[in-house]
Amino acid sequence: MLQTASQSRSTTHGKFIWCELMTPDTTASGAFYSSVVGWKVKEIGMPDLPAYFLFEMGEGDNCPGIGGMMNFPPELEGKLPPNWTGYVAVDDVDETCKEVTSLGGHVQRAPEDIPGIGRFAVIADPHGAVLCIMKPVPMETPPTELGPQDPGNVGWHELYAGNGEEALEFYNKIFGWTLDHAMDMGPMGKYNIFAYNGQAIGGMMTRPQDMPPCWVYYFNVPLIDTAIERVKAGGGQILNGPMEVPGGAWIIQATDPQGAFFCLVGARG
Repeated sequence: MLQTASQSRSTTHGKFIWCELMTPDTTASGAFYSSVVGWKVKEIGMPDLPAYFLFEMGEGDNCPGIGGMMNFPPELEGKLPPNWTGYVAVDDVDETCKEVTSLGGHVQRAPEDIPGIGRFAVIADPHGAVLCIMKPVPMETPPTELGPQDPGNVGWHELYAGNGEEALEFYNKIFGWTLDHAMDMGPMGKYNIFAYNGQAIGGMMTRPQDMPPCWVYYFNVPLIDTAIERVKAGGGQILNGPMEVPGGAWIIQATDPQGAFFCLVGARG
């Protein structure tokens, strides 16, 4: 039976706070997503660390940051495909890692500090879907946050799980996510829409046989048909859609020119 979030946890524990692209070509990827989603790409320098790029939406020095991008580090080059990974805020990275392993998950990268940014780790659920967890360093002047449906933001988080019901129970215990409601998708099974602090933020379903357990991310765009043309013009590939989803929005699933899987959601008309 699903439990509610622990009373000892803060209201930010379990919040998706970042989305990160690992790619073999940051220049090409930056140009592609700037065209398709509308992000501004800004390089930031961190001592003794590889180049890192921010995806921001809007203008000015304090505009909302949506995510980041980096080239593959040497130890991972050729071992992983280009990919997007989400970051979830936790109150204590080390304790969360212990909880993950106690529930059958795995710590893929042990807790580590990024000076001035926060402490993070890479985890996988019991079926192998990967996420990053982080306790950020408090910012003196936090940037403005976009609304859940604002263009450029991550509008939906979706898990293709090894087992949808088991995954929901695991993440409920780790992050406090709760079941908002379930949708019957016929032969595809049940789609569990989950909530963070009472707000629906994503869905989980048992994965199709031809897909590994993984998280995928839907970026908001104003008009899906315009975005489709930009994906094609930029060398990306549409894998599925456009398809209408409950609420009147339309989605596509695609790969960028380097092969990273991503999704878009927007209006049609």
